[in-house]
Amino acid sequence: MKFKHINRFILFFLLFLIISCATNPVSGQRELMFVSENREIEMGKELYPNALWGDLGGGGEYKDEKLKPYLENIVLGINQVSHRPHLPVSFAIQNSSVPNAWAIPGYVVITRGLLASLDNEAEFVFVMGHEMGHISARHSASQITYGMLQQIGLGVLSIALGGSKYGELAVGIGAIGSSLLLLKYSRDDELEADGLGIAYMTKLGYDPKNAISAHKNLERASQEYLQSLGKNSSERGFFEDLLSTHPRTSVRIDEIQHMIDINKPFQIKGDGTQREKFQNITTDLRNKNKIYRNFYDKALYAYQKNDLSEAENLISQAIELDQSQPAFHSLKGYILMKKKEYSFAKSSFDKAIELETDYEPSLRGIGILLYYQRKYSESITYFKKAISLYPQDIQANYFLGMIYYEKQNYREAIPHLALFAQAQSDHNEIHGILGICYEKNGDIRSAYNEYSKQVRIAPKNEMGEYASQRITALKPQIEPEKKEDKKEDKKKNKKKDKKEDKKQ
Repeated sequence: MKFKHINRFILFFLLFLIISCATNPVSGQRELMFVSENREIEMGKELYPNALWGDLGGGGEYKDEKLKPYLENIVLGINQVSHRPHLPVSFAIQNSSVPNAWAIPGYVVITRGLLASLDNEAEFVFVMGHEMGHISARHSASQITYGMLQQIGLGVLSIALGGSKYGELAVGIGAIGSSLLLLKYSRDDELEADGLGIAYMTKLGYDPKNAISAHKNLERASQEYLQSLGKNSSERGFFEDLLSTHPRTSVRIDEIQHMIDINKPFQIKGDGTQREKFQNITTDLRNKNKIYRNFYDKALYAYQKNDLSEAENLISQAIELDQSQPAFHSLKGYILMKKKEYSFAKSSFDKAIELETDYEPSLRGIGILLYYQRKYSESITYFKKAISLYPQDIQANYFLGMIYYEKQNYREAIPHLALFAQAQSDHNEIHGILGICYEKNGDIRSAYNEYSKQVRIAPKNEMGEYASQRITALKPQIEPEKKEDKKEDKKKNKKKDKKEDKKQ
């Protein structure tokens, strides 16, 4: 009977493969693709706010009313000469010192740290062209398709071992999505994107040798950023985590030079760089980036190490040099909050929001302050606004979930606490708290599972002891459910097998 299930699945799978081929916009060749263009765009929209706010070196958008339109216009020009000019594209400068750039369907982003290190417009065009090249060649969609194939393979294995839950397999496939859009690209993908970056810049009249200088500047900026934090490139774990969204730890100069050589001659407009204009319009950003790198980044690092005195000293110097950056005031708010100087912390958060109404970290910070003061209704308002801007903000979800938990609104608490538990799976109480929420909400099996996790992680604390008691109490209810589920599965399988036998 197992083989019948396998045969049916294989027939379904082969049909699925036949109708799931698409023409690659760059190569023109047919390739397996499970992700439609519309779904790509939807996933880009889902991921974008989390990617923008969730960067290691800071987050959100760096606001500059003169600089953004200038750069955005260039990006729109690249899009027009790309292989998918019909796709929507939105450009942003990410407020992070980490030298990086990334693109997802519908969005292309460069960090403040990388932009400040570039010398001219041509280098910027190459970097953006490279990122948009990944989208043109559907590299992200290919990675998602590969992930789906892995899930399907697991499904076939499950059927071969005696299961036949096609529904569960479908759920597994559907669950793969936007989280894969920023995975590391293969070497072949990176080389193809380099080639596309060169092709796009030459179509626009830029000198392609600036692709080489862009790579060199990226490497230099990476080294300088690490050195500013007292790190070096030999500390591989730190460096790879730092640039995990788009690592380029080695420069492919020879490959790029070869691409340039085989595509000669080029028609270059003007000097091919537009350096003077680029330098003039990025002057303010480069000056602010120095303050970030010399003071803010070090203050953040000191804060993370719990060296609050050093962190406060550094961030105060940053504010003295430039009072216009909400990130500076917000970080000072978190430092003061950690020192339990709540009224001063609130003033700092308020200053950040005065500068930028939707500055998410400060909205979260005020929410936490109100939570500590047990002003739950006000706190909920701030957390909801923060989460609307940054849906996967782990801290905001945790505190909002805890407010609902303490108000005994267990149904509302579950999704927020579950998100936190997924990110902080070794937390010493979260699984027990989730267990209580599930149990109070009538989901005994989920409660049992969470209590079991709590006991594995922290069996001896108060929550662990409580979880152990609840496991003992719930076990008699869980065991019959498991047996009943197995009986139901056997009945369903028998009915299906009888129907197949009749057909044959």
